[in-house]
Amino acid sequence: MSGWQLAQFNVATAKFDDDDPRLAEFIDNLDWLNRLGDESPGSVWRFQSETGRSVDVKAYDNPRILLNLTVWDDLESLWNFVYKTDHVEFLRRRREWFEVDAETVHVMWWVPEGHRPTPAEGIARLEHLRAHGSSPHAFSFRDNFEPPAG
Repeated sequence: MSGWQLAQFNVATAKFDDDDPRLAEFIDNLDWLNRLGDESPGSVWRFQSETGRSVDVKAYDNPRILLNLTVWDDLESLWNFVYKTDHVEFLRRRREWFEVDAETVHVMWWVPEGHRPTPAEGIARLEHLRAHGSSPHAFSFRDNFEPPAG
């Protein structure tokens, strides 16, 4: 074990309010998607509210911006969950439920093993990636970095 784990934060702006029937299929599958992630190899931790969902936490002024914040053992574990499980079917359909965002909506960074990042940390890392591009401080799948040495 390297002493480091991978944090990931992503946001999506829903096209509709949480109680709109057009968003229902996504909302109705959240518990299943969360369980799929929680049970995936390499999953360490998932930020959640008292309801067990992170989307209930409104960290932005716009209540339609939904967030997701997780910690993984490594990049490969996160990649396998995102692209090699049934999660990918929801990812492919995201335009049905979410606005197409010109800005980056996903960020990753290495955290010391056992650290549980906050939504504020995720927002700061995402803003850093948007402003400065990929670096060890904030990166994406496309331009990722190894954990710090030591």
